[in-house]
Amino acid sequence: MAPLGCPLPPSSSLPPISKLHQLTEAQVFSALHDLSALYCALPASVAFKLSPEHNNLPWATSTPLIDSGYTSGAEDDNLDLEREEQSSTALRADAFERNFVERWLTRFMAEAFDLPCLVSEDARDRALDQASWVLESFVASTADDDQMNEHSDFMREFSFKLSVPNQEHLPIEVRVNDGLAGKDSSDCDDVGLQSWGASIVFSQLMCAQPSQFGLTKSNLGASPRILELGAGTGLVSLVLGAMLPHLGFTKSNIIATDYHPAVLSNLVTNITANSGSHDHVSMHSAFLDWSAPVLKSPLDIPADILVATDAVYHPEHAVWLRDCATQLLAPDGVFWLLITVRRNGRFEAISTSVEAAFATTNRLKGKDGRLLTILGTEEVEKRNGIGRGDESGYRLFRLGWA
Repeated sequence: MAPLGCPLPPSSSLPPISKLHQLTEAQVFSALHDLSALYCALPASVAFKLSPEHNNLPWATSTPLIDSGYTSGAEDDNLDLEREEQSSTALRADAFERNFVERWLTRFMAEAFDLPCLVSEDARDRALDQASWVLESFVASTADDDQMNEHSDFMREFSFKLSVPNQEHLPIEVRVNDGLAGKDSSDCDDVGLQSWGASIVFSQLMCAQPSQFGLTKSNLGASPRILELGAGTGLVSLVLGAMLPHLGFTKSNIIATDYHPAVLSNLVTNITANSGSHDHVSMHSAFLDWSAPVLKSPLDIPADILVATDAVYHPEHAVWLRDCATQLLAPDGVFWLLITVRRNGRFEAISTSVEAAFATTNRLKGKDGRLLTILGTEEVEKRNGIGRGDESGYRLFRLGWA
């Protein structure tokens, strides 16, 4: 139990994820604003914390401050404020609590579209903005704390040339927090925190020939729905968000998905950092487990285009990706999959695992009974200055129904 006047640890004060569907809108926002007050020290958050609604949460167990009468009110206030600040500082530095909050917010964002208390679009957007704000603060504070660390994050800028009919090439510029860039790691979180060569090459290909990837109004209509699998830093989604308005799309929906909380947190930061270039684009991040996909909003509507780059690091991944895409792709949709070819090392056989996964017919079928199939492949050369030393090139798969 926390001392009087001190904030409770989020792990004991946040409502259980399993009970999110039982909460009211006010309770949801109280929980989110409590996190903001703890991790985002802003006057607005403090003001909210002092509001009457804050003390009406069914899971709250903190005891209100009572004037003992033995000291002056001013002295009590100073002591209480000092004690609360010390407690808050300790909680903010607690890695366990931080990881707990990171996972809680990630799950909350995945469930937000189905919460009965967030039926209005305005309430849902405000809740998602609040959750994103806290997650973004984690990435920002980590970058500040690790400035002297060799693995510190940094913002990386990319620029691509978009080919538009009857116009000069337009610059498409995006910025991503490329955490751990330059670190040679295969850890699941580290992999997703880096912009790998395949995502850069795929972005170049899309911008150079949008029509080759079906990015035309005649093919997709004015409001395409695009879903990126294993988005990582979200580079491909961000490039799509910046380029689609120049191609005449008046309202596009882009959903960047990943599995790991730290990766999703960084993804939220990158979407926020590039929000100014997303005119006429609705862009969201979402949790997605390929091995057991939950097709709730925003994943409940089939996608016109699926995209994944360098997302397979084990033969099992190719099978999961295949079955997950089978459930997500629209009847006339296309799945673009760019695999990195590595001739040596433990990932040598990964590029062939995709063909193996799609070769068997004893697998999940689409709603109309068709199978997701490899419709074409193309070898893509490695670019100078892009990718790592073990990358010898890339293999582009065009997948669709047959």
